Amino acid sequence: MRFFSFFLHTLRRMAGPCFLGAALGLAAAPAGAAERPVDPLAAPNDFLEAVANNMLDAVKADPLALQGDTGHIADLVRRYALPHVDMNKTTRLAAGRHWRQASAAQREALVQAFTGTLIRTYSGAFTRVTSGTTITLLPFRGDPKADDAVVRTSISQPNSPPIGVDYRLERTDAGWKVYDLNVEGIWLIQNYRNQFAAEIGRSGIDGLIKALNAKQ
Repeated sequence: MRFFSFFLHTLRRMAGPCFLGAALGLAAAPAGAAERPVDPLAAPNDFLEAVANNMLDAVKADPLALQGDTGHIADLVRRYALPHVDMNKTTRLAAGRHWRQASAAQREALVQAFTGTLIRTYSGAFTRVTSGTTITLLPFRGDPKADDAVVRTSISQPNSPPIGVDYRLERTDAGWKVYDLNVEGIWLIQNYRNQFAAEIGRSGIDGLIKALNAKQ
């Protein structure tokens, strides 16, 4: 299965009834990877372009990653992607009204469990990256001075149609942070919100945390 169809399938199945039974320690930078400087205070497109291409280039430059070593790819995700993602906000929005009912300890545990789930999911998607995979930033349509922005990209690979991936960013005190992802019209948070609500309804917040941790 090609990278694009796998990536889209992965995101779509996250909302399915079996997603809970089924996207972030640092790794050393792989040799040969020319890391772009990431400026979280730059324009949204410039910030996202550096983050996305650093992650992609790291996978391309790493022999173990290109061989499909998901554990090694997970280390790259933690190094290149996770520092630029606001997992607290992503988790809070996915949990919806249930977040307010959670204790501080439950919130922390849920963020950690959800982070592990996304790392696992997207590490699998990155096993489909090849030397010909590219990311193109599309023209920015929003207000660069706003505190919330959507950056549109197109991921291409030889002999495959391009796939649109959008990133929702928030301007924080530390600069831009990614907190949501859209693949071909499917928003990550909305998909997980439905599944989180169903699992919490069955077994509570602790049950959701346990279910997320079970497959890590």
